[in-house]
Amino acid sequence: MYEIWLVINILWEIALGIWPLLVAAGLAWIALTAWALRRARGRWRAALPVALAAAAVVAFLAFLAVPGLTRSSLGELRYWVDWANLAGIAGGFGGATLAFAWPLAALLRATVGGAGPSVPA
Repeated sequence: MYEIWLVINILWEIALGIWPLLVAAGLAWIALTAWALRRARGRWRAALPVALAAAAVVAFLAFLAVPGLTRSSLGELRYWVDWANLAGIAGGFGGATLAFAWPLAALLRATVGGAGPSVPA
């Protein structure tokens, strides 16, 4: 249990150091989602598989890359908490990708796919 509490404290300290970046990302996500809600009505369901695929790819790549980026390796992970942390980090990257890719994919589907059949005036 101590290890989990330690991880939460470490994440909190990291977040305190980059809070302006986190706030900017949150505001960008809110703006992107609001834009997509106004322009891409009815395109969300069709955009979800694309966003989920992008999130899965990013999570998988993060799972493989994070140990090397921290000057470690998958072979160094010996304790279940290490694996849980790596899975959580990879899931965080995947979740962030999903959060941005879903409204973006809905917008692209609305733009590329058009707004549906046009009604003559």
